[in-house]
Amino acid sequence: MKDLDILSFGEPLYEFSQLPQAQQPVSYLSGYGGDTSNFAVSAARQGARVAMFTQLGNDVFGDQFVALWQQENVRCDWVLRHEEAPTGIYFISHDASGHHFTFYRKGSAASRLRPKDLPEAAIAAAKLLHTSAITLAISDNACDSVFAALELARNHQTLTSFDTNLRLKLWPLARARAVIHEVARLVDICMPSLDEARLLTGLQDADAIVDFYLHLGVKHVVLKMGSEGAMYASAEERVVATGHQVATVDATGAGDCFSGAFLTRLLAGDAAQNALHYANAAAALTTTGYGAVAPIPTRAQVEAFLHQAR
Repeated sequence: MKDLDILSFGEPLYEFSQLPQAQQPVSYLSGYGGDTSNFAVSAARQGARVAMFTQLGNDVFGDQFVALWQQENVRCDWVLRHEEAPTGIYFISHDASGHHFTFYRKGSAASRLRPKDLPEAAIAAAKLLHTSAITLAISDNACDSVFAALELARNHQTLTSFDTNLRLKLWPLARARAVIHEVARLVDICMPSLDEARLLTGLQDADAIVDFYLHLGVKHVVLKMGSEGAMYASAEERVVATGHQVATVDATGAGDCFSGAFLTRLLAGDAAQNALHYANAAAALTTTGYGAVAPIPTRAQVEAFLHQAR
């Protein structure tokens, strides 16, 4: 029996976000980031039973992630700690053109994960295993671990989802394209964002991009289109849900929030259209605050927002 809804596999990153009023010297608000950790918190706040699989440094940032996940009801049973390698960190800066990232993650504890570290029992216990292209990109070991995890998931009839989060600071586009497309062939649910998918596929039109992933063999494609909303497609149906207009101040982590909310509702039995509508609302709300995790809404907040929007 599957007693876990989602196991999220990837690298958490401790976050320092530039305060909007900061001049010189620049001041930063500390917080939490890393796409699969953001995703896990989003899913947990929507009511899913979630666990993390990762490796943290034996440092204060690793301690704070464990404390965060425990507070958010994200299980830490399969979180490893490395005695020497650090927990990765990153900085967010803001200017007129948007938000920008500076990463300090080379040689991080998460990047040193190996296939033999995979928690097969957790993968077997989960309804869904979620990972991302960032996990593929942080090291060859981590990349191999993703492929091994997907094979274990298939062996245990665990669904798989994959966010194509593209970070060209981590690897060149040609390699990213080849590896991401190979992983997409292996997963049940692929979740690209429109801007990144245009780079990865060379296509511009949303329907053409969705067709590309379906032709790779993906069973379910969820195309995140930012303020324009999102599209869901399978061999049987294709639906679009428009976005919500809010007072956006910081889009950091909005796509991760969307993915966690969408997959939680899909696992709960919602139709794709309803899951898209709900996830669009969750993602919109998270852009009204600063940082990746703090503004992620709870299920009650999303439902209240949707009720007001009717």
